[in-house]
Amino acid sequence: MTTTTARGAVPARQAAGTGTGTGNAAPRRRRRSRSDLRVALFFIAPALLGFVAFYLVPSIRGVYLSFTEYSVLGDPTWIGTKNYTAIFADDLFWNAMAVTVQYVALNIGFQTAIALGLALLMHNVAKSTLIRGALLLPFLVANVIVALLWFWMLDYQLGIVNEVINWLGLPRIAFFGSEQWAIPTIAGVNVWRHMGYTALLIFAGLQSIPNHVYEVASLDGASPTRTFWSITMPLLRPVLVLVLVVTVIGSFQVFDTVAVTTGGGPINASRVIQMYIYQKAFGESDFGYASALSVILFVILALVAFVQMKFLKGNESDLD
Repeated sequence: MTTTTARGAVPARQAAGTGTGTGNAAPRRRRRSRSDLRVALFFIAPALLGFVAFYLVPSIRGVYLSFTEYSVLGDPTWIGTKNYTAIFADDLFWNAMAVTVQYVALNIGFQTAIALGLALLMHNVAKSTLIRGALLLPFLVANVIVALLWFWMLDYQLGIVNEVINWLGLPRIAFFGSEQWAIPTIAGVNVWRHMGYTALLIFAGLQSIPNHVYEVASLDGASPTRTFWSITMPLLRPVLVLVLVVTVIGSFQVFDTVAVTTGGGPINASRVIQMYIYQKAFGESDFGYASALSVILFVILALVAFVQMKFLKGNESDLD
């Protein structure tokens, strides 16, 4: 049997074979996709194993322990929701949450404002890569080292800051030893360490705003202040929301600076929620109660991140 074409008679089998290239394309794509998937899984596997071993499994066990009475010396004993009931009646828990919220408000407010100012300076004035890199140096130093450095500098008797204050004829300040100054001082230390990193994140967002938008605003006679509030801030919103989510979550988990400087004192004035969890777990060996505190903190952070993304519209951009 033959098929007649413009070039003459062609065998039917050959004519039918003209579509085999298209017919085999889909299986080839599937084989290529499976091959790509295997390669991707090979590279993801180490990070995935680390996540499962050091994050997922401990998190699931922590949720289980939150419903038990448990110390290292014995086996967990199931007690249901008694830990959670005790937490809501725990004055120290509410004090720790109030102290943490105070710290978060100070840290986020000052850090974001200063970082935004630095990012604008880097974008409009300081073009040197050396200057931009220098802003990141404090962030590269470990939190414990930064805390120790400022703890010595702000020491009541020998600290250089108090020496300068005394030289000016002003009374010395117990930065870490005063109920009034403890949390603001800790917040100031962490603002100093993190503001450069936050500024670089915001600076990256500024770099993504097209220059022609500013050129149009300039032609329309918009002042720098009007341009900032009407163009820069709206177009920078997704980056700012990301920065706020990351910094708020990090601020709620502050621990090392407090542990090195005040230890939660004086009189619980700087006992943040992470410090309270640590003291309950390793100071009192009440791991069940500490696990319940950790679960509550996780829920709070998840709700805060959700509210920020939902109401600040972090997944939307005016550039779209």
